[in-house]
Amino acid sequence: MEHLHQSFTVQYNYNVFFTSALFSPENELLNSFLLNLNPAVTVKKILFVIDEGVANAHVGLVAEIKAYFSRYDKTQLIQDVLIIPGGEQVKNDTRYFDQVLDAINIHGIDRHSFVAAIGGGAVLDMVGYAATVAHRGIKHIRIPSTVLSQNDSGVGVKNGINYFNKKNFLGTFSPPVAVFNDELFLSTLSDRDWRSGIAEAIKVALIKDAEFFEWLEANAAALAARDIEAMNYQIWKCAKLHLEHIRSADPFENGSARPLDFGHWSAHKLEYLTNFEVRHGEAVAMGIALDSVYSNLSGRISAEEAQRVINLIQQLGFELTHPLLQVTEGNSPILQGLEEFREHLGGQLTITLLTGIGSGEEVHEIDAEILKQAAEILNNQTATIQH
Repeated sequence: MEHLHQSFTVQYNYNVFFTSALFSPENELLNSFLLNLNPAVTVKKILFVIDEGVANAHVGLVAEIKAYFSRYDKTQLIQDVLIIPGGEQVKNDTRYFDQVLDAINIHGIDRHSFVAAIGGGAVLDMVGYAATVAHRGIKHIRIPSTVLSQNDSGVGVKNGINYFNKKNFLGTFSPPVAVFNDELFLSTLSDRDWRSGIAEAIKVALIKDAEFFEWLEANAAALAARDIEAMNYQIWKCAKLHLEHIRSADPFENGSARPLDFGHWSAHKLEYLTNFEVRHGEAVAMGIALDSVYSNLSGRISAEEAQRVINLIQQLGFELTHPLLQVTEGNSPILQGLEEFREHLGGQLTITLLTGIGSGEEVHEIDAEILKQAAEILNNQTATIQH
């Protein structure tokens, strides 16, 4: 029978900017970007959605934003700045998603306008999802406020909310039109949140860049001591590696492999099992430790390499494991994370394990007995990594 065939390619372009004091009157970076993006549109609207934790930590932020845009007449700031809670609750409760859609509707935000989100990764995920589904796609701008969102989630192409008690069950692949990393937002982070995002740097270094892993080892003390120069380099390098992966691999995850989710299969489940009392980065650090020891026990990396990973995680101040990561029997709660991970990938279970510092391979099954041994080793932090 006759049939019609269609094929086309959509090109995506966006910049990740690194700056300080984004809303200072002297800093014209944001205004210049808005003017140069689709200059044929004479007046554009911009709606800001701000993480409540950021607004509380930076008391004058809303006033600064309003003063910044009062200087320019080509971008109309929506004066009703929306403040929403931060953290995973904003992705668990759909009322916050509805609030963003309501604001987009009430203020007439169209496809030539912008929704700008300031906050941690959870806020960026939710706001990006709302912007993407409204009018089939409103331009969204990300202004990450945490280490985790500046070096990882904020620079990627994914948006989403949690549903059916499953992380990111609803979501889209839709890149932002720009990301603005402002170092000043990092100054008010708690030590816990400062540290949390570094787990993603360990992850990307382990699977992609041995030299970067060595840099993390050499600078672990500086990072733990909140050295801003070390942190800025860590964020820049980590963002660069993530962007390179997105460009060269499978940005919309049409396949079943997600190497950037090394250490994440157990981390996602642990977050839910603890009702998100364990932060994402903390869970990822534990997941990296678990999969690194598993990589050793399954003959993929040496005991020395596994120990280097453990040492770095500990030097940065992370816990190595959690009681809920122990595998005591075949139906241990954490093992359910494997099936949920497979389902989320949309096909065959594909887990990345290490073959060396800076390299990995995809496997399609996990041996529960070896996983149990790995969990037990981490539970006894004085135990020697097995040869």
